[in-house]
Amino acid sequence: MSSEDFLGDGWTLTLSDAGAYAAPGNIPDHAETITASVPGTVASALRAAGRFDAGIPTSLEHIDAWYRLDLAGESGEAILRFSGLATVAEVYLNDVLILASGSMFEAHDVPVMLTGFDRVSICFRAIGPHLSKTGPRARWRPRMMRSQGLRLLRTTALGFMPGWCPDVVAVGPWRAISLVRADELRDFAIHATLREDGTGLLTVSFAAESASANLRLFCAGHETDFALTDGQMRAELLLPDVKPWWPLIHGEPVLHDVIVKNDTGEQLIGRTGFRRIEIDRGADGNNFAIRVNGTDIFCRGAVWTSADIVSLPGGRADYEPWLKLAAEAGMNMIRIPGIAAYETAEFFKLCDELGIMVWQDLMFANFDYPANNEALLIHVKTEVEQFLKLTSASPSLAILCGGSEMFQQGAMMGLPERIWKGSLATDTLAGLCRDGRIDTPYVENSPSGGALPFFPHAGVAHYYGVGAYCRPLDDARRANVRFAAECLAFSNVPDADTLERDLPVPPSHDPRWKARVPRDAGVSWDFEDVREHYLQELYGFEPARLRYEDPQRYLAFSRAATAEVMEASFAEWRRPGSTCHGALVWTLQDLLPGAGWGVIDATGRPKSTWHALKRAFRPVQIVMSDEGTNGLDVHILNDSAVARDVLVELACLRDGRQVVVSGNRAITLDARHGVTLAATDLFGAFFDTTYAYRFGPPSHDVTVARLKDAASGEIIAEAFHFPLGRTRALHAGVIEASLVKGEDGGWVLQLSADRLAQSVSISVEGFRAAETGFHLAPGAVKQVELVPLTDADSNNLPSGSIGSLGNDHLIRF
Repeated sequence: MSSEDFLGDGWTLTLSDAGAYAAPGNIPDHAETITASVPGTVASALRAAGRFDAGIPTSLEHIDAWYRLDLAGESGEAILRFSGLATVAEVYLNDVLILASGSMFEAHDVPVMLTGFDRVSICFRAIGPHLSKTGPRARWRPRMMRSQGLRLLRTTALGFMPGWCPDVVAVGPWRAISLVRADELRDFAIHATLREDGTGLLTVSFAAESASANLRLFCAGHETDFALTDGQMRAELLLPDVKPWWPLIHGEPVLHDVIVKNDTGEQLIGRTGFRRIEIDRGADGNNFAIRVNGTDIFCRGAVWTSADIVSLPGGRADYEPWLKLAAEAGMNMIRIPGIAAYETAEFFKLCDELGIMVWQDLMFANFDYPANNEALLIHVKTEVEQFLKLTSASPSLAILCGGSEMFQQGAMMGLPERIWKGSLATDTLAGLCRDGRIDTPYVENSPSGGALPFFPHAGVAHYYGVGAYCRPLDDARRANVRFAAECLAFSNVPDADTLERDLPVPPSHDPRWKARVPRDAGVSWDFEDVREHYLQELYGFEPARLRYEDPQRYLAFSRAATAEVMEASFAEWRRPGSTCHGALVWTLQDLLPGAGWGVIDATGRPKSTWHALKRAFRPVQIVMSDEGTNGLDVHILNDSAVARDVLVELACLRDGRQVVVSGNRAITLDARHGVTLAATDLFGAFFDTTYAYRFGPPSHDVTVARLKDAASGEIIAEAFHFPLGRTRALHAGVIEASLVKGEDGGWVLQLSADRLAQSVSISVEGFRAAETGFHLAPGAVKQVELVPLTDADSNNLPSGSIGSLGNDHLIRF
């Protein structure tokens, strides 16, 4: 078996003008050097030296960067493995060029003979001149990219989208470099599929010149022999009634060890899961429903950006905080968009374990890529094949997509389908994905599927009717969204602690604040304007006046507005009868501290919208929909794999506290099933719950729905409907708070209110509230777990504050 030593320490970095040194031997001894870590980037090395700020980034496009490492004591035959070099790189061993790479997304194995006194030098040539090169004429030019040369260069678009992300350009050995020694390299490809009868099929292969004696494959209590076929050792193993892999919420993400044995021992070569994923396009071909193991799955989640745009890290520790927060919020899908970068095997291993499906765009976005450019296609073929092999064992890889907004970009410019629907996505990439992962569905582009790719009522949409286009909330239904691969982009305000620590400036009008607000290129508005539109729609305040009269209140309503819009949209999309089968919010995390798109801020702290999504994504859920003169519908949903006995309670409150009418019903909610009840069925008689008939003055300002466990009485979920709007239900109620120890020894905050309190916010020093931004209705005690942010003594009594939109003052505890 092979051994691999990672070459992470001991590197030095020297920067020079572009083309200053033709070879490492030309670098003078007195040239300035700094230490650098690998994997890493020039930006991360400079940041570690105190010379780089992502908020005002230094341009790295017109310099050469030289990484050098002495390999003292290493001798004999070996392989230098370069897992990713960004982007135009030359590799030298003792001043001899051994590799020239022109793609950030390719790995290289280079055989070498080491003497024991060797030096590895890597020059990352200035990317600027390469971006200036011209190729075949483009039929359209995306405005969002500041360099059209990206269409010919295989590198990330991160850093090249003004208004979307900081201008931090990827330069350097962003993926690991290692020294591999082995008589026979064993780069295993592992493929696992699940047949309709519940049988798993496991295939394992690796390149070999001759057969290995007594080599056997073991998995889940079954085994078989390897055989040599066409230069590959290959084994196929059938596993009857194997435990399948399920996404988060819908079942257990079961993984199985894959072991190879021979006469001298055994090796764990990976872990895999058995699942079957299909796309249901419906009878008319316009549907888009993802089926896992024969079951329709409502996909909910967010779009990934980067764990750190400066270093572009790929380790488990880098991914874990973000993905665990995604899982905690109930996200069962993450999309990696075509504007980003391929993540490492560690990303997919974590998603495998957590039960998070991955929608993987290949790294193509917006451009008119020259599909007949042979030099480009060589890179494309290599990067896709390598990525698919790297992730071959991962059941979490659920969708492969030919890129983002290539079809949309051309179509929005009025070009005919024969031009914007290019063969790169429809043929080349489709064929590579089919050959590499036949078990994973392929989507030509995101968005795509309708008469025009950006129409949301067919196929895959990028839905911004509610959001960037400032449509009313009911557009979420009117648009008949089938599947939103991205949606609901807002300038989401971080919590007060993050702003005080990382962006202590006046909101909205300060240039430093505005620099962190995302915007589309060439338009007169930004995504703060979008947020403020909905603040005014929901609460009636004029945002500019509220901002200068009471900045803190402006921030509180800003946090509440985007949270409410997201909860309302997903309530619409998840209800039985909806055309929607999934929606992914743009985006999971911010790249810099500020009011960015992310539902988690750049420091790793959840925003109000993360908490809103956590409520909206509950596996067992209750939501309501205003059906006008047809009354109020109550929808009870169970996405879990077990049936639940539940109690549904509904009450209409006057002045946020006095019960006008109420009702309840006990039901058994089948596994992976939803039920719709009319409010009048719960009340037993007509009541104008939606205030649609307007017979006299309104009798109530809020309707509260509660879903309880039938046996324990524990509240599972709550939902709120405001027939007169949210502003008419803003009450200055009295909130009572007490701290108790939970069953696990942690602190729990118990809250109750004498009347409805909207968007209750909790701030606790040294802790994160497991839920905040919720509505608190009378008649029940709300239990909120406090999650420690550090290893502080859990016996110390927490202190903090509680606020709500209807109260002008904070409650201290």
